[in-house]
Amino acid sequence: MATAIYLEHYLDSIENLPCELQRNFTLMRDLDNRTEEKKGEIDKLAEEYIANVKNLASEQRVEHLQKIQNAYSKCKEFSDDKVQLAMQTYEMVDKHIRRLDADLARFENELKEKLELSGYESADGRSEMRSQREKRGSRGRGRKGSDEDSPRKKKKARGFLFVFVSRDVLDMPVDPNEPTYCLCHQVSYGEMIGCDNPDCPIEWFHFACVDLATKPKGKWFCPRCTQDRKKK
Repeated sequence: MATAIYLEHYLDSIENLPCELQRNFTLMRDLDNRTEEKKGEIDKLAEEYIANVKNLASEQRVEHLQKIQNAYSKCKEFSDDKVQLAMQTYEMVDKHIRRLDADLARFENELKEKLELSGYESADGRSEMRSQREKRGSRGRGRKGSDEDSPRKKKKARGFLFVFVSRDVLDMPVDPNEPTYCLCHQVSYGEMIGCDNPDCPIEWFHFACVDLATKPKGKWFCPRCTQDRKKK
């Protein structure tokens, strides 16, 4: 396949990417605005409660505090939705990066095969290509062994991991340095949820792998951490 065809296909695949990113950024900005409005409502409710608490009956106090609690819960819901959108946006861009890496690798292999079949590949050329591959491999191995790039150091950073990328992405060649998550030990894709145990060794899980269809309310613990908590 010629270089122009690879380029054309890749450009076609990212044609809608700017619009999709703009949509996500607009939604995140809207969530920010709604959160700020809700925070203002919380401040107002808190001021009213402090000013009138001495004159309120017990039931009225409980009712007023419940309104404040509901407003805080709504703020948290908006924040969770924004995190999910950020994860979706990250995955959206990362999918295209992996696609580009795969296309480049296929193009290099096809070019090498054509050179070998044509008899134009010299010993020096083979040596140079081998040297380049070894350099790339050594760089990859260095990154993989780095503590700074490990999933443990980037604690829950991939959470900017939120129905979004299908499993067919897993069929594409994946960067060997790509961190893996979940009970299935796969890379991040689709909707994921983070375990609320700060010491969870896995941290992030695919919805399907932990039998989730929607985001649960409140704190969520993975199956492994749930069993550990029961033992305690």
